Amino acid sequence: MLFLNTNSLRNKIYILLILIPLLLISDQLQAKETKLLILGDSLSAAYGLKQEQGWVSLLQNAWQSEDIIIINGAISGETTDGALARLPRLLKQHSPTHIFVELGGNDGLQGHPVSKMRNNLEQIIQLSQKSEVIVILQQMQIPTNYGKRYTQMFTNTYADLATKYELTLLSFFLENIALDKSLMQRDGIHPNAEAQHIIAKDMQKTLGDIIFP
Repeated sequence: MLFLNTNSLRNKIYILLILIPLLLISDQLQAKETKLLILGDSLSAAYGLKQEQGWVSLLQNAWQSEDIIIINGAISGETTDGALARLPRLLKQHSPTHIFVELGGNDGLQGHPVSKMRNNLEQIIQLSQKSEVIVILQQMQIPTNYGKRYTQMFTNTYADLATKYELTLLSFFLENIALDKSLMQRDGIHPNAEAQHIIAKDMQKTLGDIIFP
């Protein structure tokens, strides 16, 4: 004859009924964790400065009270080619909810074909959206001495892609800073430590409006 301990069985069922909802809530909270991946070049990599002086680190500090993790995937000298090659690993490793794309400046400065840059940016956008990542694109600028036709094609690429893929297009964050020599490093290309605070404050507002609507 088989005897069942009904009290023990009842207790186990009771524990399971408590644990299952808790596990489901935990999974939901984990799934909602906000992660922002910065995919950029030296302008986001604190070039010429300590990492903690860069706008990305300053933004993370400003958002300490917010439930968000910022992954800085920016590399000095990065082109759209290099970023596209790195993106699959970054998406798999970090599972971001948002990606801020600050790329193309080095492509332009090196005179790469705009069509190639555009194709790379499109693939970056497509890969991100395929992984259900919200893409935020930044307008980039290059000096006008690259010729009117090349410069215009370069500039138009960003608005075209933003329209095609229904993205938020942010203004170039050095648009006003670059005009003030006191905010730039000696090379005249990279923002100095003081400028990083201005960028961080601006990005806190512009990115914050998108990430925390």
